[in-house]
Amino acid sequence: MKGVTKNRGIGGIASKRRETVRVKTAKKRSASSAAWLQRQLNDPYVAAAKEDGYRSRAAYKIIQLDESFKLIRSGMKVLDLGAAPGGWSQIAAKKIGAKGKLVALDILEMAPMPDVTILHMDFMAEEAPDRIKDALDGEADLVLSDMAPSTTGHGKTDHIRIMDLAENAALFAVEVLAPGGAFVCKLFQGGAEKSLLDLLRKHFAKVKHAKPAASRSDSSESYIVATGFRRAKG
Repeated sequence: MKGVTKNRGIGGIASKRRETVRVKTAKKRSASSAAWLQRQLNDPYVAAAKEDGYRSRAAYKIIQLDESFKLIRSGMKVLDLGAAPGGWSQIAAKKIGAKGKLVALDILEMAPMPDVTILHMDFMAEEAPDRIKDALDGEADLVLSDMAPSTTGHGKTDHIRIMDLAENAALFAVEVLAPGGAFVCKLFQGGAEKSLLDLLRKHFAKVKHAKPAASRSDSSESYIVATGFRRAKG
């Protein structure tokens, strides 16, 4: 895998000039499909991911979050929820090195990756926590979640679904994290609600919202970063 190009972190890619590609609406292509394709073809992070050998543009989001919060260190035990196609796992595996352990979990199939244990299962399955701890040989130091549910197009419904997924991911992180660990989770539409914030503040020393440069400016996507995990008393 090629190394990360200098300044591919915060803003480095987005500022690189590229020739604009324009897509015409074909007979079998709707206007919305043409707009999506044009955005993909002109997205500097999509182009950079191909150049750098990453499985998705999302790799730059975790690169930038790590630059800001110093999340990933050599020798860590990391769990990547909703890992497919593997962009975040690529970055984490490289940073934790041979002494670390990484488990990538998804209900979708994911191509094999060196030094990564892939579990094809639902993280909400009853046996998931024990299987993950067995694969990591202990508790996780970092739980990553770039998961997002399928959207319906109905804003209120989609918000409820993403918040439900985020809260379940947070509850799962609390179950598998080691003291001092961290949790990173995707959110949409205005960030975390009170119930999720209360849960995270109960179990983590610091809870912050972040929007990496690789998140599209026209997207409501953001991330919540919780560090300093502690088991609640009582």
